[in-house]
Amino acid sequence: MVDFFLSYLQNERRLSPHTVSGYRTDLLQLADFLSGKSPESAHADDLRAWIVSLSESGLENTSINRKIASLRAFYKFLVRRKKISNDPTGLLKSLKTPKRLPVFLEEKNTVNLFEAIEYEPGFTGVRDKLILELLYGTGIRLSELIGIKENDVDHNRIKVLGKRAKYRIIPLHENLVQLIEQYRGLKKEHASDYLLVTDKGQALYPVFVQRKVKHYIRQVSTLQKKSPHVLRHTFATHLLNRGADLNAIKELLGHANLSATQIYTHNSISQLKEVFKKAHPKA
Repeated sequence: MVDFFLSYLQNERRLSPHTVSGYRTDLLQLADFLSGKSPESAHADDLRAWIVSLSESGLENTSINRKIASLRAFYKFLVRRKKISNDPTGLLKSLKTPKRLPVFLEEKNTVNLFEAIEYEPGFTGVRDKLILELLYGTGIRLSELIGIKENDVDHNRIKVLGKRAKYRIIPLHENLVQLIEQYRGLKKEHASDYLLVTDKGQALYPVFVQRKVKHYIRQVSTLQKKSPHVLRHTFATHLLNRGADLNAIKELLGHANLSATQIYTHNSISQLKEVFKKAHPKA
Protein backbone atom coordinates (compact mmCIF):
# COMPACT_ATOMS: atom_id res chain seq x y z
CA MET A 1 0.00 0.00 0.00
CA VAL A 2 2.97 2.32 0.38
CA ASP A 3 3.37 2.48 -3.41
CA PHE A 4 -0.34 3.27 -3.84
CA PHE A 5 -0.04 6.02 -1.24
CA LEU A 6 2.98 7.57 -2.95
CA SER A 7 1.18 7.41 -6.30
CA TYR A 8 -1.79 9.19 -4.69
CA LEU A 9 0.49 11.94 -3.39
CA GLN A 10 2.10 12.43 -6.76
CA ASN A 11 -0.87 12.11 -9.11
CA GLU A 12 -3.87 13.25 -7.07
CA ARG A 13 -2.46 15.66 -4.51
CA ARG A 14 0.18 16.80 -7.01
CA LEU A 15 2.93 17.12 -4.42
CA SER A 16 6.45 17.88 -5.59
CA PRO A 17 8.85 15.00 -6.32
CA HIS A 18 11.00 16.19 -3.41
CA THR A 19 8.07 15.98 -0.99
CA VAL A 20 6.99 12.56 -2.25
CA SER A 21 10.58 11.36 -1.87
CA GLY A 22 10.48 12.49 1.77
CA TYR A 23 7.32 10.45 2.43
CA ARG A 24 8.91 7.43 0.75
CA THR A 25 12.03 7.67 2.91
CA ASP A 26 10.01 7.98 6.12
CA LEU A 27 7.81 4.97 5.36
CA LEU A 28 10.74 2.82 4.26
CA GLN A 29 12.53 3.66 7.52
CA LEU A 30 9.41 2.65 9.45
CA ALA A 31 9.19 -0.63 7.52
CA ASP A 32 12.84 -1.33 8.31
CA PHE A 33 12.23 -0.68 12.01
CA LEU A 34 9.23 -3.03 12.04
CA SER A 35 11.51 -5.90 10.90
CA GLY A 36 9.23 -7.74 8.53
CA LYS A 37 5.94 -6.42 9.83
CA SER A 38 4.15 -4.33 7.22
CA PRO A 39 3.40 -0.67 8.01
CA GLU A 40 -0.30 -1.37 7.34
CA SER A 41 -0.43 -3.82 10.26
CA ALA A 42 1.49 -1.61 12.71
CA HIS A 43 -0.13 -0.71 16.03
CA ALA A 44 0.13 2.51 18.03
CA ASP A 45 2.76 0.91 20.29
CA ASP A 46 4.91 0.09 17.24
CA LEU A 47 4.78 3.68 16.06
CA ARG A 48 5.56 5.08 19.51
CA ALA A 49 8.52 2.71 19.80
CA TRP A 50 9.84 3.98 16.46
CA ILE A 51 9.47 7.61 17.55
CA VAL A 52 11.34 6.85 20.79
CA SER A 53 14.14 5.14 18.84
CA LEU A 54 14.46 8.17 16.55
CA SER A 55 14.70 10.48 19.54
CA GLU A 56 17.28 8.29 21.25
CA SER A 57 19.36 8.27 18.07
CA GLY A 58 19.75 12.06 18.40
CA LEU A 59 17.46 13.09 15.54
CA GLU A 60 16.12 16.62 15.99
CA ASN A 61 12.51 17.03 17.06
CA THR A 62 11.70 19.00 13.91
CA SER A 63 12.78 16.04 11.77
CA ILE A 64 10.86 13.59 13.97
CA ASN A 65 7.73 15.74 13.69
CA ARG A 66 8.02 15.62 9.91
CA LYS A 67 8.06 11.82 10.10
CA ILE A 68 5.04 11.87 12.41
CA ALA A 69 3.24 14.00 9.81
CA SER A 70 4.12 11.39 7.17
CA LEU A 71 2.64 8.65 9.37
CA ARG A 72 -0.58 10.58 9.92
CA ALA A 73 -1.03 11.17 6.20
CA PHE A 74 -0.33 7.51 5.38
CA TYR A 75 -2.71 6.00 7.95
CA LYS A 76 -5.49 8.47 7.15
CA PHE A 77 -5.11 7.33 3.53
CA LEU A 78 -5.46 3.69 4.62
CA VAL A 79 -8.57 4.47 6.67
CA ARG A 80 -10.19 6.30 3.75
CA ARG A 81 -9.39 3.36 1.48
CA LYS A 82 -10.85 1.01 4.12
CA LYS A 83 -7.59 -0.92 4.36
CA ILE A 84 -7.56 -0.49 8.13
CA SER A 85 -10.39 0.30 10.54
CA ASN A 86 -8.50 2.31 13.17
CA ASP A 87 -5.86 5.00 12.76
CA PRO A 88 -2.86 4.05 14.97
CA THR A 89 -1.57 7.64 14.91
CA GLY A 90 -4.58 8.97 16.82
CA LEU A 91 -2.68 9.28 20.10
CA LEU A 92 0.68 10.32 18.64
CA LYS A 93 1.72 13.81 19.71
CA SER A 94 4.21 16.06 17.98
CA LEU A 95 7.36 16.82 19.95
CA LYS A 96 8.09 20.28 21.26
CA THR A 97 10.38 22.35 19.07
CA PRO A 98 11.94 25.76 19.64
CA LYS A 99 10.52 28.61 17.58
CA ARG A 100 12.94 29.54 14.84
CA LEU A 101 12.67 32.97 13.29
CA PRO A 102 13.33 33.24 9.55
CA VAL A 103 16.96 34.00 8.69
CA PHE A 104 17.33 36.96 6.34
CA LEU A 105 19.89 39.40 4.98
CA GLU A 106 20.07 42.98 6.21
CA GLU A 107 19.17 45.52 3.54
CA LYS A 108 22.76 46.81 3.23
CA ASN A 109 24.01 43.25 2.64
CA THR A 110 21.31 42.71 0.02
CA VAL A 111 22.41 45.87 -1.80
CA ASN A 112 25.99 44.58 -1.73
CA LEU A 113 24.84 41.24 -3.12
CA PHE A 114 23.78 42.91 -6.34
CA GLU A 115 26.01 45.98 -6.55
CA ALA A 116 29.32 45.22 -4.82
CA ILE A 117 30.06 41.75 -6.19
CA GLU A 118 31.92 41.30 -9.46
CA TYR A 119 30.09 38.64 -11.46
CA GLU A 120 31.76 36.68 -14.22
CA PRO A 121 31.52 38.32 -17.63
CA GLY A 122 29.08 36.99 -20.21
CA PHE A 123 26.36 34.38 -19.90
CA THR A 124 27.50 32.77 -16.63
CA GLY A 125 27.64 35.98 -14.63
CA VAL A 126 24.33 37.34 -15.90
CA ARG A 127 22.65 33.97 -15.28
CA ASP A 128 23.99 33.84 -11.71
CA LYS A 129 22.83 37.37 -10.97
CA LEU A 130 19.41 36.59 -12.44
CA ILE A 131 19.08 33.57 -10.13
CA LEU A 132 19.69 35.81 -7.12
CA GLU A 133 17.49 38.62 -8.43
CA LEU A 134 14.56 36.27 -9.04
CA LEU A 135 14.83 34.64 -5.61
CA TYR A 136 15.02 38.00 -3.82
CA GLY A 137 12.90 40.04 -6.22
CA THR A 138 9.93 37.66 -6.25
CA GLY A 139 10.30 35.50 -3.12
CA ILE A 140 9.84 32.27 -5.08
CA ARG A 141 10.95 28.89 -3.77
CA LEU A 142 13.89 26.95 -5.17
CA SER A 143 11.58 24.39 -6.82
CA GLU A 144 9.56 27.22 -8.40
CA LEU A 145 12.71 28.90 -9.72
CA ILE A 146 14.06 25.87 -11.55
CA GLY A 147 10.60 25.12 -12.98
CA ILE A 148 10.15 28.48 -14.75
CA LYS A 149 9.62 28.06 -18.49
CA GLU A 150 10.35 30.70 -21.11
CA ASN A 151 6.65 31.25 -21.76
CA ASP A 152 6.00 31.78 -18.03
CA VAL A 153 7.59 35.23 -18.29
CA ASP A 154 5.30 37.89 -19.73
CA HIS A 155 7.22 41.18 -19.79
CA ASN A 156 6.62 42.57 -16.28
CA ARG A 157 5.17 39.52 -14.58
CA ILE A 158 6.02 35.87 -14.07
CA LYS A 159 3.89 32.76 -13.58
CA VAL A 160 5.16 30.12 -11.16
CA LEU A 161 3.87 26.70 -10.23
CA GLY A 162 3.83 26.47 -6.45
CA LYS A 163 2.75 23.94 -3.85
CA ARG A 164 -0.49 22.01 -4.33
CA ALA A 165 0.01 22.48 -8.10
CA LYS A 166 -1.29 26.05 -7.92
CA TYR A 167 -0.08 28.77 -10.25
CA ARG A 168 0.35 32.35 -9.10
CA ILE A 169 1.34 35.53 -10.89
CA ILE A 170 4.11 37.71 -9.44
CA PRO A 171 5.00 41.20 -10.71
CA LEU A 172 8.55 41.96 -11.81
CA HIS A 173 10.26 45.28 -11.16
CA GLU A 174 11.79 47.12 -14.10
CA ASN A 175 15.42 46.27 -13.29
CA LEU A 176 14.54 42.58 -13.17
CA VAL A 177 12.73 42.80 -16.51
CA GLN A 178 15.83 44.39 -18.07
CA LEU A 179 18.09 41.70 -16.56
CA ILE A 180 15.87 38.95 -18.01
CA GLU A 181 16.09 40.53 -21.47
CA GLN A 182 19.88 40.84 -21.16
CA TYR A 183 20.09 37.20 -20.12
CA ARG A 184 17.86 36.04 -22.97
CA GLY A 185 20.13 37.80 -25.44
CA LEU A 186 23.07 35.77 -24.12
CA LYS A 187 21.10 32.54 -23.86
CA LYS A 188 20.38 32.21 -27.58
CA GLU A 189 23.02 29.50 -28.03
CA HIS A 190 21.34 27.44 -25.28
CA ALA A 191 17.99 26.43 -26.73
CA SER A 192 15.70 25.30 -23.90
CA ASP A 193 12.09 25.62 -22.81
CA TYR A 194 13.35 26.47 -19.34
CA LEU A 195 14.25 30.06 -18.61
CA LEU A 196 17.32 29.31 -16.51
CA VAL A 197 19.91 26.80 -17.68
CA THR A 198 23.40 25.62 -16.79
CA ASP A 199 26.49 26.56 -18.80
CA LYS A 200 25.80 23.45 -20.90
CA GLY A 201 22.21 24.50 -21.63
CA GLN A 202 20.57 22.00 -19.30
CA ALA A 203 17.75 22.80 -16.88
CA LEU A 204 18.90 23.90 -13.45
CA TYR A 205 18.84 21.41 -10.56
CA PRO A 206 18.63 22.13 -6.80
CA VAL A 207 22.27 21.55 -5.84
CA PHE A 208 23.45 23.84 -8.67
CA VAL A 209 21.34 26.74 -7.36
CA GLN A 210 22.23 26.04 -3.72
CA ARG A 211 25.95 26.19 -4.51
CA LYS A 212 25.57 29.44 -6.43
CA VAL A 213 23.53 31.14 -3.71
CA LYS A 214 25.91 30.02 -0.97
CA HIS A 215 28.91 31.26 -2.98
CA TYR A 216 27.52 34.77 -3.38
CA ILE A 217 25.92 35.24 0.04
CA ARG A 218 29.22 34.23 1.63
CA GLN A 219 30.79 37.30 0.03
CA VAL A 220 28.41 39.78 1.69
CA SER A 221 27.28 38.16 4.94
CA THR A 222 28.47 36.03 7.84
CA LEU A 223 25.10 34.30 8.20
CA GLN A 224 25.53 30.63 9.03
CA LYS A 225 22.64 29.70 6.78
CA LYS A 226 23.12 30.65 3.13
CA SER A 227 20.36 28.86 1.23
CA PRO A 228 17.95 30.02 -1.51
CA HIS A 229 15.23 30.11 1.16
CA VAL A 230 17.18 32.85 2.96
CA LEU A 231 16.49 35.12 -0.03
CA ARG A 232 12.79 34.22 0.12
CA HIS A 233 12.76 35.16 3.81
CA THR A 234 14.65 38.35 2.97
CA PHE A 235 12.08 39.29 0.32
CA ALA A 236 9.19 38.91 2.77
CA THR A 237 10.93 40.60 5.69
CA HIS A 238 12.00 43.63 3.67
CA LEU A 239 8.49 44.06 2.26
CA LEU A 240 6.96 43.91 5.74
CA ASN A 241 9.54 46.28 7.20
CA ARG A 242 8.67 48.83 4.51
CA GLY A 243 4.96 48.68 5.22
CA ALA A 244 3.61 46.05 2.83
CA ASP A 245 0.27 44.48 3.75
CA LEU A 246 0.63 41.02 5.30
CA ASN A 247 -2.13 39.58 3.08
CA ALA A 248 -0.34 40.85 -0.03
CA ILE A 249 2.89 39.18 1.12
CA LYS A 250 0.92 35.97 1.72
CA GLU A 251 -0.31 36.00 -1.90
CA LEU A 252 3.15 36.75 -3.29
CA LEU A 253 4.71 33.90 -1.31
CA GLY A 254 1.94 31.46 -2.23
CA HIS A 255 1.10 30.57 1.37
CA ALA A 256 -2.13 28.64 1.92
CA ASN A 257 -3.03 30.60 5.06
CA LEU A 258 -1.97 33.76 6.85
CA SER A 259 -0.46 31.95 9.84
CA ALA A 260 2.46 30.82 7.67
CA THR A 261 3.18 34.44 6.74
CA GLN A 262 2.91 35.79 10.27
CA ILE A 263 6.33 34.41 11.21
CA TYR A 264 7.80 37.47 9.49
CA THR A 265 6.07 39.83 11.90
CA HIS A 266 8.46 38.68 14.64
CA ASN A 267 11.43 39.97 12.67
CA SER A 268 9.61 43.21 12.00
CA ILE A 269 8.82 43.69 15.70
CA SER A 270 12.45 42.98 16.57
CA GLN A 271 13.52 45.74 14.21
CA LEU A 272 10.99 48.15 15.73
CA LYS A 273 12.38 47.40 19.19
CA GLU A 274 15.89 48.24 18.02
CA VAL A 275 14.67 51.52 16.51
CA PHE A 276 12.86 52.31 19.75
CA LYS A 277 15.94 51.64 21.87
CA LYS A 278 18.11 53.87 19.71
CA ALA A 279 15.65 56.72 19.22
CA HIS A 280 13.44 57.06 22.30
CA PRO A 281 14.84 59.30 25.05
CA LYS A 282 13.66 56.97 27.81
CA ALA A 283 14.40 53.66 26.11
